[in-house]
Amino acid sequence: MQSKIAPSILSAKREILQKEVSEIEPYVELLHVDIMDGKFVPPTTFRPEEIKAVKTKLPKDVHLMVEHPLKDGFIDAYIDAGAASITIHAEAKDDIKTCLAYLKKKGIKRAISINPPTPLSKLSPYLDEVDMVLIMSVNPGWAGQSFISEVLEKVSALRKLKPNLDIEIDGGISKDTIKQAAEAGANVFVAGNAIFNKPDRKKAIEDLRNALP
Repeated sequence: MQSKIAPSILSAKREILQKEVSEIEPYVELLHVDIMDGKFVPPTTFRPEEIKAVKTKLPKDVHLMVEHPLKDGFIDAYIDAGAASITIHAEAKDDIKTCLAYLKKKGIKRAISINPPTPLSKLSPYLDEVDMVLIMSVNPGWAGQSFISEVLEKVSALRKLKPNLDIEIDGGISKDTIKQAAEAGANVFVAGNAIFNKPDRKKAIEDLRNALP
């Protein structure tokens, strides 16, 4: 499986977002966009028009940490904002199969995510309908949390079940934890502070790649 680095713009400077994205664009495969509704998790993040305004050649990997991705219009809003893939949470309150079918109809790559306490079995009904699974390695909500290594058992079990599936991991990824995540079976790595909190972004990304096994 190809390893992909997906910088999370949650850790970028919002007031100079385009500059931040342009700086990392040549060195990575995806742009990870965390969207929160203030209900599924307490914070709120970007508005659709902010994401639409970001010009990039990178696929926009939109992660909806929201209660009602379809009913509240988040899916349509971020398709309009240029999403190449949209991740919804298995813990969301809309019907998951309906959301995935809608994304398929719209030609958007489909992904599903689970939070650290949620068992892998919650994903079973959807594994044949998604292009990617995102395993949260922190509790969603705030950037800069510590990596929860216990979730790596879920990554390993999922990799055995689905050898060819993209498995994304999000939360606490650094040059110290990316190796463990890769060895467990993840191949798409969301990194926020490990990239945007470093003065030399190119070197920060190289450090992540060099830590991969």
